[in-house]
Amino acid sequence: METPSLSRSNGLVRDTPLTRPNISSKRNFPEIFFRFTLFLSGIVVLLLISAILLTLILNALPSIKAFGLEFLSSSTWDPVSGKFGSLAFIVGTLLTSFLALIISIPFSLAISIFLGEYYKKGGLPSTLGSTIELLSGIPSIIYGFWGLLILAPIVRAMEMKLGIVPYGVGIFTASIILAIMIIPYSASLGRDVINLVPSELKEGAYALGATRFEVIKKIVVPYARSGIIAGFLLSLGRALGETMAVTMVIGNANFFTLNIFSPANTMASIIANEFTEATGKLYLSSLIEIGLVLFLITAVINFTGKWIINRLDIRGSKK
Repeated sequence: METPSLSRSNGLVRDTPLTRPNISSKRNFPEIFFRFTLFLSGIVVLLLISAILLTLILNALPSIKAFGLEFLSSSTWDPVSGKFGSLAFIVGTLLTSFLALIISIPFSLAISIFLGEYYKKGGLPSTLGSTIELLSGIPSIIYGFWGLLILAPIVRAMEMKLGIVPYGVGIFTASIILAIMIIPYSASLGRDVINLVPSELKEGAYALGATRFEVIKKIVVPYARSGIIAGFLLSLGRALGETMAVTMVIGNANFFTLNIFSPANTMASIIANEFTEATGKLYLSSLIEIGLVLFLITAVINFTGKWIINRLDIRGSKK
């Protein structure tokens, strides 16, 4: 914008525009550069995901051509005869992950509400919060050792009292280990979103005579539910891909079962156990196809979770 100035010519006063240097482009350069960097980062992420997917598809082609859809419906895994099916591992993965999620939900939600509503400051919440976050930093191999040496004997003793074959290891033991491992993710995110609930809403409810339980039930949880569910989905994704801890306590049995106390196998654990032993081309391709199936299952669960979060948005809008 040009600013007029006064100048004298022949004793008269007239307006003359002042020209200022054009610095708008210089001021906009950081914003343009930042926007370009964000755009480029997003493109790189998409390219990486596409490259991973394409690599898995290309290396799994021999198995896809040899078995087709039977690979997903068959539970036979016989490297000697060259027959491979992934149904047992798909079921084992889903059973272990969802059972772990079910076990972890009450603890995660309780920790989130406790740290986000009841005790926000002080020594106790600080210590508890640090302990919860420490759980996420423990290597999975440590969880596996603990589960094998401590948890498996406890589960075996429980199975003997219930009249169940006392394996000790199996889907149930692996689910407990996974539940402990994923609690920090959902609890931390849940605590953060509960802290974001506007205090005006809670104060208004208290002014109307609501109790703390009613405020949490009617105000806090509904307002933060999309973030809480996002934390559960994040922890579910963590459980689907866990390898070492599950491998050590699930029993590594390559057969189909729906018995949660029976040994089984997951897609991640079968790849970890047999990838170095896969000498034949079809054997290796079958393991890679299992990785491709795991990739697609994780993507489907993430997209489904995103749809659910949008449906449960606090504004009630359907996106």
